[in-house]
Amino acid sequence: MNRQKALLHPAAKPILFMACLLPFAWLLYSALTNQLGANPAEALIRATGDWTLRFICIVLLVTPLRTISNTPALARFRRMLGLFVYFYVVIHLLSYSGFDMGFDVGDVVKDIIKRPFILVGFLAFLLLTPLAATSFNGAIKALGAKRWQLLHKLVYAIAGLGLLHFFWMRSGKNDFAEVFVYAAIIAVLLGWRVQQYLSKKRLLANKIGREQLLN
Repeated sequence: MNRQKALLHPAAKPILFMACLLPFAWLLYSALTNQLGANPAEALIRATGDWTLRFICIVLLVTPLRTISNTPALARFRRMLGLFVYFYVVIHLLSYSGFDMGFDVGDVVKDIIKRPFILVGFLAFLLLTPLAATSFNGAIKALGAKRWQLLHKLVYAIAGLGLLHFFWMRSGKNDFAEVFVYAAIIAVLLGWRVQQYLSKKRLLANKIGREQLLN
């Protein structure tokens, strides 16, 4: 009960908002004080990409954590966390297009077409855009709850594309340690959802079977 009250406190969302901004604040401070290493552009691009994937994992964690811990109030933070996924992917894209491509749209387009891992990452960004654009109550009313929920299931495809983007990017350096960590986390979180779906189907089938026997 105390946990529920804490999560429903008016200060809970502002505190989470500030916490989610901490990685960006640290990166900004590191950039301004020349603490990003020998290749600051690469460090910034990589860090923002990492934080995008981390926030995707956090978003996917909300529903299992809410269900397992019996804490419904966690659901109120999911949309904010989802918007931070978009925030960090936008910073990631701007860092790449600015530092690597000098904001030359033609070169960016050519690079996206030429390099599959960038194409996959850009596709994930495109799929994230309608999710971010509909992350407010008015959009739910306009689309209807079922359509809105169906649209936001794109997060599963986005998670897969983000992981593939990371895998291809690391394949050039033959360094997959972090890829396997994220893959394991996402597999567990998606596997839990599959298990819940199958469990609900079994319960529904059993209920229908009992009703047929009674009739």
